[in-house]
Amino acid sequence: MSTTPTHQPGPAAPPPGCPAHRLYGAEAEADPMGLYEKLRAEHGAVAPVLVQGDLPAWLVLGHRENLDVVRTPSRFARDPRHWRDQQQGNVPADHPLTPMTAWQPACHLVEGVEHERLRGAITESLERFDRRGIRRYVKRFADQLIDAFVQTGKADLVEDFAEPLPMLVMTQLVGAPESYGPRLVEAARDMIQGTETAVASFEFVSVTLRELVERKREVPGRDFTTWLVEHPTALNDDEAVEHLRLVLIAAFETTANLIANTLRMVLTDRRFRANLSGGHMTLPDALEQVLWDEPPFMTMLGRWATGDTELAGTRIKAGDMLLLGLAAGNVDPEIRPDLTVPVHGNRSHLAFSSGPHECPGQDIGRAIADTGIDTLLTRLPDLELAVPEDGLRWTSSLLSRHLVALPVRFTPRGSAVTGSTQVPGTHRPPAAPPAPRAAPYTEVRPVGQASWWSRLLGRG
Repeated sequence: MSTTPTHQPGPAAPPPGCPAHRLYGAEAEADPMGLYEKLRAEHGAVAPVLVQGDLPAWLVLGHRENLDVVRTPSRFARDPRHWRDQQQGNVPADHPLTPMTAWQPACHLVEGVEHERLRGAITESLERFDRRGIRRYVKRFADQLIDAFVQTGKADLVEDFAEPLPMLVMTQLVGAPESYGPRLVEAARDMIQGTETAVASFEFVSVTLRELVERKREVPGRDFTTWLVEHPTALNDDEAVEHLRLVLIAAFETTANLIANTLRMVLTDRRFRANLSGGHMTLPDALEQVLWDEPPFMTMLGRWATGDTELAGTRIKAGDMLLLGLAAGNVDPEIRPDLTVPVHGNRSHLAFSSGPHECPGQDIGRAIADTGIDTLLTRLPDLELAVPEDGLRWTSSLLSRHLVALPVRFTPRGSAVTGSTQVPGTHRPPAAPPAPRAAPYTEVRPVGQASWWSRLLGRG
């Protein structure tokens, strides 16, 4: 018997005669925040929009309304099988959103008991890490990355630091051979950017993680993969691979953006840097301010209405798709009437969502960003932007806005004594790398098990 939710056919969102703006194309990519404010002025907290293929959706712009959506899965489910356009055959297999909206048995696409089972395996496995163990890995890899360019007096802090650091750390935490790290960085970049080799990169990541799961079943370690496959929920190999990929890619994307955005603020905002260097703002405070002003994901797919309902006075039909406006909600004038007032001590931003599907690994991202940036600024205190601020460029997509490069200069220095081999170069290859078949396996060193993730439990 099929478990696919079904609905009676109904009018697509938005209603006929209601103007909708495209969330893709030149206008959206050039100034997404400007578009969000235009939509807020025209429609209020919930606006009709079009995604790729001119498929209709609702963009939730209000802070309170975003929380309402994510905290009431009975009304707005994460399960994409509710999507009416998909049921009616309007979303072809090659549609740009299909990789993100095709249903699979993963914790971020299911609800209820199954969601609790799958998410519990992730959160309870993450709980077993301790903060000091993670920060040791971050410091080690941050020093190695800095050593690769410290003698040149120049670097691109996106390609040379912000992007490789999270994946190198996560490679260690999942218990993969260290040699996998740089190649997983490249594959993750390729998948996120949607290049011609993105499918090959996806296959590389899948094969790599499946080999890792199989190896950990035979030779357990003290790492996230082992804890995941040994969890009482008894995940099968497919489920373990799917959730490893989910954790790795989410950690890569969000943390790389957070590091890059914070470093840009340090280099371009004199007041921000003065507050940080003068002790008026701690680095964790600085990260929270950036999570308010430039969250790693600007919008998030997606929620689907389980029945006819209403949101902020807007009629939502069963099967309508809703997009979470994380960046727009963070600057909602209802909660931030004056954007110049610092909010760095406040964690009520939407950067990691909320409700049952709130990001379970947000604190590991904070630990990587905090320790990595602190290491960089300590070693290179005279960092300065190597191009005019208006020369910085971004690429935008439906979900996020990426800083293309962050060129800097500084006084050349000697390498640090890190006690380990320098990280191999992580320059972009012309094609996705082949899956490693004979890489030597080195067991990850044990980390402590003190519980600092316990407050994440119960969110599933």
